[in-house]
Amino acid sequence: MKWKIKLVVGLLAAIGFAASASAQSSQVLRMGLNPTYPPFESKSPSGDLQGFDIDVGNAICKKLNVRCVWVENDFDGLIPALQARKFDVVNSAMNITEKRKQIIDFTPPIYIVPIQLVARNTAKLQPTPAGMKGKTVGVMRGTTQETYLQKHWAKSGVEIVSYQDQAQVFADLIAGRIDGAVQESQTALDGLLSKPEGRDFDFAGPALVDPATLGVGTGLGIRKGDDALREKLVAAIAALKQDGTLTALSQRYFKRDIIARD
Repeated sequence: MKWKIKLVVGLLAAIGFAASASAQSSQVLRMGLNPTYPPFESKSPSGDLQGFDIDVGNAICKKLNVRCVWVENDFDGLIPALQARKFDVVNSAMNITEKRKQIIDFTPPIYIVPIQLVARNTAKLQPTPAGMKGKTVGVMRGTTQETYLQKHWAKSGVEIVSYQDQAQVFADLIAGRIDGAVQESQTALDGLLSKPEGRDFDFAGPALVDPATLGVGTGLGIRKGDDALREKLVAAIAALKQDGTLTALSQRYFKRDIIARD
């Protein structure tokens, strides 16, 4: 008889532990990111995560009354990792495109940043297939910028070099190993143009525009079918837009308002 009592007690303890674990996990939101893309996401010298997307993610978690847990991943593997349930949300400066929407869902855009070519001042380059023919352009692997360049420039005699790390793109540009770099304008400003080593470089021509490849803004990526989570995220983002939290963060990082308006 005693063994039956012990069995029941053990089962109750196991059930209690499982319920506790479930309740605990429901208080956590796992956000996947690639922390090599300042000022949106990067690491401080001490190894702490920092950047605009980090602060936006923490504000969303606070609004939802959950704890943000950050999971690092290569950018070009973020969508597969999301589908493999390594985390719940992609929060890594990922532009919303029709191609990506076929695979995962998105929130409405949180912010919009122009995509621009950066090159040496003396090069006098223009961001067109003809203007870049015979040149080499660096871009971060897995980004919409890479998709744009492969679609519009690669077949016109432009060599596209893809990198895992944005800092390496700028390092090769400074060293003369590539002729230009394509990325979001704020990343170029913070990562190169505002620094002493960027004094000989500037934006070359106007921003690139192509909604089919470059998307319509940046949002959070969610697995298809996670409708309840998406609704919570949409409501939290809308509230943070309404109360001015996101605009304040934008002003702090960029000295201007890049928040998308619904």
